Parts: sequence; C-alpha cells; structure tokens
Amino acid sequence: MSTKQRIPILLAAVGLLAAVSVAAQPIPMKWTVGGVERGALVFAPAASAAGGKVPVVFVFHGHGGRVEGVSRTMGFQNRWPQALVIYMQGLPTPSPVDPRGRLPGWQREVGQAGDRDLKFFDAVLATLKGKYPVDEHRIYATGFSNGAFFTYLLWATRGSTFAAFAPCAGLIGPALHLSEPRPLLQIDGEKDRLVHLADAVKTVETVRALNGTAATGEPCGNGCARYTSTQKTPVVFIVHPGGHVFPQWASGRIVEFFKTHPLAP
Repeated sequence: MSTKQRIPILLAAVGLLAAVSVAAQPIPMKWTVGGVERGALVFAPAASAAGGKVPVVFVFHGHGGRVEGVSRTMGFQNRWPQALVIYMQGLPTPSPVDPRGRLPGWQREVGQAGDRDLKFFDAVLATLKGKYPVDEHRIYATGFSNGAFFTYLLWATRGSTFAAFAPCAGLIGPALHLSEPRPLLQIDGEKDRLVHLADAVKTVETVRALNGTAATGEPCGNGCARYTSTQKTPVVFIVHPGGHVFPQWASGRIVEFFKTHPLAP
C-alpha cells in the first residue's frame, strides 16, 4: 500500500477516534425534584456518530456508590459509544447494611421515601427526550446491588418504557409485581453473601414465568443459561464464581444483550 493510499485510512481512523472521545466526555446535569437537587452524569454520543435516533442506557450504582467512580469502573459509555448513557446519583438512603442511611442509594418499594427516586427518573427521562433524539424502542436499565433492586422497581412501575433490563446482584422486592414481559439478563455471584444465589434463582424463575420461557435453558458460556421465549422476551442467567461484585466483563455482556433486544412492535 502506498503512502497516498494510507492517508485516507489514517484520516478515517482519526475521525473515528475523535467521535468516540467526544462521546466519552461526561456532562454533569442537575434537576430539582421535590425541592431537592439531584444530579447525574450523562455521556452523549457525538452528533456525527449518532446518525438519528439513539439508544438510552440508565445505570444505577449500588448502595454507597458515586457516579464519578461508577462511570469509570462500569464504563458503559466505552462499550457502547453510540448510546446515550446516564449514571444517576442516589441520595442517602437507609438499607440493611446502612440502617441510618448515611450513604447514597435507591428506594426498593413503591411509596418508599415519597417515591423520590421514581420521580427523579421521570424528570431525567423527560429532559433527555427534550434534549436528545431518544429512540423510544431502545431504552434500557441496569444496576448493581441496590441499583439492581431499583432496576426491578422501574420494571414494576415503568415497565412499558423499557426494552430490556440487566440487573446484577439484585432481586424483585417482595411487594413488587411485574406485569410487562421484557427480556432479562440477570448476573449473580455464586458466593454472594448479601444477595443469596437461591433468592436470585427465585427471581429468575418469576421472570421466566412472566416471559413464558422454555423449561430448559441453553448453554451460552461459562455459568450462563439462555431461556428462549415465544414472546421475544428471553431470559439469560449468568452465575459467576465470585461474591457480591460487578464483574469486569459484565458491562460488555450487558451491552451485547441490549443491542439485540429492542422493544418488540
């Protein structure tokens, strides 16, 4: 290949890298919900890379999490730079591991804390729809631990908004009722001492019944089973050998799952 032939290729590569770098820049945003200031970090794709409607990924940290750190460790914006990725910040919230509520987290049940987090979500989504070309057939939610519990709360209360869900180390709250079949990717640790695997299995069984999945799962990798569904709402259950952690590979698997599951017409 001659030098002249290489130049267009190099320029194209530079342009691609520039688009990705722009998409990876965090945009701090603020809302006032119920008289309380709330915040989030938004990673928006570059205008040149968007090319029309963009998918949206909501990410919810675990109890005690901060969006600045979580956005670096989970890195969904790097795995899917064409998507609009939002890391919402929780408020100090009581939990089984933090009964005084000194650390930030999320409500788990309907009506808890005046539904402040559900109202926060509604405000964020409304703003994003007004500011960006949101693809309403590709809105997704994922979260770790307390954030995974909140992900299930969103499913129970805002299920029609989302195309698919991917909680990690979380369960369906005892008072929640899921009525909208949706694709699920659930990730849990075999040695998790906070969210026991037996309880996670029950949550997956509840979703499988809702989604009308096959009785037997198909292997889809180490510790992975995929349950097909005639409703186009499969369930993928991954059990890793670790404890209460968000595995390094999880973001990539979640993005792959989301990309292949837009909202069915």
